[in-house]
Amino acid sequence: QVQVVESGGGLVQAGGSLRLSCAASRSFFSISDMGWYRQAPGKERELVAEINSVGRTSYADSVKGRFTISRSRENAKDTVYLQMNSLEPEDTAVYHCKVVVRAVPFWGQGTQVTVSS
Repeated sequence: QVQVVESGGGLVQAGGSLRLSCAASRSFFSISDMGWYRQAPGKERELVAEINSVGRTSYADSVKGRFTISRSRENAKDTVYLQMNSLEPEDTAVYHCKVVVRAVPFWGQGTQVTVSS
């Protein structure tokens, strides 16, 4: 079992910045992909950004140039970060972290990000 815990959400004004963190405890097997998804009220969950084990990244078109995903590994824990700049009210959502171990996804509980206009 892999435990996934997000932190860093909150309320920010449009144009501001937030940094999300997601710490994942590692099992015997290594974590491959790590990513951030978001779900706004009344909408489906969508991919925001993801990063694989060798650092290759991909982003949703709506966040390119504003968000940056990165990851680190220390001892028995992998952490993925999402630096969000130039936030817009449309970025308001619950942000969920996903980690993949041997093709099995593990999700965190989510952290609320609210951007006021």
